[in-house]
Amino acid sequence: MNRIRHIRRLAGTVAGLAGALLAVVWAAPAALARPVPPVGFDKHPPLPPEHTVAPVYHPAQTVAAGGMPGWAIVLIAVGAALLAATAAVLADRAWAGRRKAITTTA
Repeated sequence: MNRIRHIRRLAGTVAGLAGALLAVVWAAPAALARPVPPVGFDKHPPLPPEHTVAPVYHPAQTVAAGGMPGWAIVLIAVGAALLAATAAVLADRAWAGRRKAITTTA
């Protein structure tokens, strides 16, 4: 294997990793952002005076109240991209191994 092929392969790998890093850095601020509550917002305001009875406890609580967080969506997208790239490389190598060499007859 000649030196140029090694350099070309290394350059392709570095370019792919740089692109992946750029995508993660670009998506990180949106994935980690949180909305700022308005001024004076109290998450649990005091109950009105007519609520003097004992509280009622419900055994079931809502689990999915806010949807999927952004960092999880980015993580799934990056994982899917890596999986697709790996599958494409493996498929290309398998296809290249089955190709017949072209020979010329004189």
